[in-house]
Amino acid sequence: MLTARYELLEMGPGDVLLDMGCGFGRHAYEAARRGAQVVALDFGAAEVEGVLGTVTAMRDAGELTAEAHVGVTRGDAFALPFADGTFDRIIASEILEHLVTDTVAMAELARVLRPGGTIAITVPRFGPELINWALSDEYHSVEGGHVRIYRKNVLLERLTATGLVPYGHHHAHALHAPYWWLKCAVGTTNDEHPAVKAYHRLLVWDIMKAPKLTRYAERVLNPLIGKSMIIYLRKPVVAVPARAAKHLENA
Repeated sequence: MLTARYELLEMGPGDVLLDMGCGFGRHAYEAARRGAQVVALDFGAAEVEGVLGTVTAMRDAGELTAEAHVGVTRGDAFALPFADGTFDRIIASEILEHLVTDTVAMAELARVLRPGGTIAITVPRFGPELINWALSDEYHSVEGGHVRIYRKNVLLERLTATGLVPYGHHHAHALHAPYWWLKCAVGTTNDEHPAVKAYHRLLVWDIMKAPKLTRYAERVLNPLIGKSMIIYLRKPVVAVPARAAKHLENA
């Protein structure tokens, strides 16, 4: 289940891509299948080990070509272990909402992106996320949970302050928003609730089979209740002052 769109990211074969906060690697695997040279980074040891194991299994199954590269490393979002301008493309999916000092991580992402390179930032959308917080303290108060809900203008203001210039956005995963509202209503760990189990089966069916009915429904609903907000930004070849970037954003 991908959140970022590779065509909007302008990713092509041979591009060097950072999947920052990769989790268990969904964006890294697809980027590698499309010919990118991928570095998957996460702070969690379990996540890094899981991605490494999956990459090995994919190679054994012939799902990755011999030329495909997926490097896996542990790292800190506040001090990325890469030189300036290392990456052509970056995906940072559903990570910034977990970070107390998010602006430090944003500055690091801008630093390691090459001039002319592009980045996709995804975070939970304000409206659906606000409902989750209202229904359940458990949803966001657990260790490592969400520490903020972004409004689009606030997120853009912080990102453009690093010199990045936005050029596109969309919403995704509308069918997942009601699932999480339901989970928050009955208890986020109550996976045995009949309604939760039934909805989960629907989501698995949608992911595995991609039927036309649910794909159409999600396209229609994404602008209304899409759970994720995705913003695409470019690092200018010539540095753009934050004030000028703000004017470009509003143009």
